[in-house]
Amino acid sequence: MTHTAKSIEQSLQQAAPIKTIKKAIIIGTGFAGLGMAIALKKHNIHDFVILEKQHDVGGVWRENTYPGAACDVPSHLYSFSFYLNPNWSRTFAPQAEIYAYLKDCAQRYRLRQHINFGAEVSAASFNESEQIWQVRLKSGQVLYSRMLITAMGQLSQPAFPKIEGRESFNGPSFHSARWDHSINLSDKRVAVIGTGASAIQFVPAIAQRVKSLSVFQRTPAYIMPRPDGANSGLKKRLFGQFPILMKLQRLAYYTQYESRAIAFTRFKGLMKFAVGIPFRRLLASQIADPTLRQKMTPDYQIGCKRILLSSNYFEAFNRPNVQLVTDNITRITPSGVQTKDGKTHDVDLLIYGTGFAATEFLAPLTITGVGGIDLNTAWADGAKAYLGITVPKFPNFFMLYGPNTNLGHNSIVFMIESQIAHVMRCIKKMEQTKTNVIEVQPNEYEHFATTVQKNLAHTVWTGCQSWYIDGRGYNSTNWPGFTISYRWITKRRSLEGYRLSSSSGVTLRGAA
Repeated sequence: MTHTAKSIEQSLQQAAPIKTIKKAIIIGTGFAGLGMAIALKKHNIHDFVILEKQHDVGGVWRENTYPGAACDVPSHLYSFSFYLNPNWSRTFAPQAEIYAYLKDCAQRYRLRQHINFGAEVSAASFNESEQIWQVRLKSGQVLYSRMLITAMGQLSQPAFPKIEGRESFNGPSFHSARWDHSINLSDKRVAVIGTGASAIQFVPAIAQRVKSLSVFQRTPAYIMPRPDGANSGLKKRLFGQFPILMKLQRLAYYTQYESRAIAFTRFKGLMKFAVGIPFRRLLASQIADPTLRQKMTPDYQIGCKRILLSSNYFEAFNRPNVQLVTDNITRITPSGVQTKDGKTHDVDLLIYGTGFAATEFLAPLTITGVGGIDLNTAWADGAKAYLGITVPKFPNFFMLYGPNTNLGHNSIVFMIESQIAHVMRCIKKMEQTKTNVIEVQPNEYEHFATTVQKNLAHTVWTGCQSWYIDGRGYNSTNWPGFTISYRWITKRRSLEGYRLSSSSGVTLRGAA
C-alpha cells in the first residue's frame, strides 16, 4: 500500500461517523405510536424508527395487568377505525385482548422491523444548524431524525401519594400499574390506597382471594353501572362476514357516547339526571347500610372528577372481609397504615391505586427546542399546545395525546386518529411546498390555548381537585368540547397556524 493510500485510509478511520438521519422518530408503541407508524407507511414513508423502552408493544395495555383490568369504552369503539376486530369477547374487552389486538396491529402492518425495543429515551434536542432532532437514549446512543413524534400518553407515569413513612413498610408494596403477580394474595391482609378507575376494577377481583381487604378512600367517586356482556359466537361470525355491521355498531356507540359531551361541556345540570340518578340507584341496590352509603356518596359537582364504570365494586363491600376506611392516612408504618384517629391497620401487602401523573407531560424526558429552550420552561405556566400537538420554538415536533386532548365522554382512539391525520397533513404540506421545517406560530398557539381554557371554565371539570388539574388549578388535560369538533378543526383549518421554511431560507405561511 502506498504512503498516499495509507494516509487516506487513516483519515477515513479518524473521520467522524456518518449520521443516519431518519425521516421520523416515534416514541412509544401504544395506540398512538402504532397508529402514527401505520399512517407513515400508508403514505409510503418507511424511513422511520419507533423507540420503545420495554420488551414489547402495547403501552398502558402492556403495563396494566392488574386483576380485572379492562377498557371502560366499548371495544368496537376503542379500536382503530381502519382495523376493526369482529372477535372481541365482551362489550368491554379485558386487558389481555386489547394487548393482543395491539400486538396483532404491529404484526399485520409489519411494524416490528421499525421498532427498537429496550430503547429508553432520556433527552431530545433540535439542532438548528442542521435542522434535525437529536434523540439521546439512556444507553448513550444518539439517533437523528427530521421529525420527532411523541406517543407516550397521559396515563403512563404512575403517581404515588406523598405519605410520611411510605418507604418504611416492611412488607411488599406496588402500584396497580406495576402489579407484582409473583405475590400470592391468598391469606394476605391487603390495604388498597386509592379508589380511582383502576381500584374499582381490581378491588372486586381480589376481594374473594385475600384474607382481609382494607380500602382507604380519600374521596368517593360517582360510579355508573357497566353494561358489559359476552359477545355471542353468532354475533362475532356476523361481524366477521359483514364488516358493515361492525361499522354500524361502532357508529351507534360513537353517537351514544358523543351525546354525553352536551352534559360535560354545555349543560352541567344534565349530569344530575344522566349520572346522579343511575349512581344513587346502583348504590342503594348494592349497599344496605345507610352509614356506608353516606361514606360512598360524593359531595362535589358530578363529573368534576372522573366518572367510573362498575357493576360490582359496591357489592365487594358486602363481604365480611372487606372494609372501607375513610379516616385520613397520617403515615405508613413498618406494619401497616396509621389513620388520623390513631388506629394502625396492620397489613401484609400495600397496593397503591393512586392513578397517574397526568399533568406531567412527557416526563421524565428533557426536550430542548430553538435557542436551547426547555419544554418545561415553555410550560412554566402549564402545559399547552396548538391542537394539543405542536409548540412554538419546537420545529418538526408533534405530540400525540398531548395537552387538552383527553376526554371524559368518548374514545381517546378517535382523538388520536384525528391527531395522526393532522400530522400527516403537515408532512404532506411540507412535501408540496418543498420545505423541511414546520413550526406553529406563537400567536396561533396562544390564541388556541386561551380559547381552550375559556371553554373549560364552562365545563364540569372545574370546582374541585382532580387529576385533570395541576397544583395551580390549571386544566392541561381535557378537551372542552365534542370530538367531532376537534376532528373538524384538525382537518379543515389547522395549517393556517403554521410557518414553513427550508434550509435555503424560504419561508411560507401555512395554508389550509
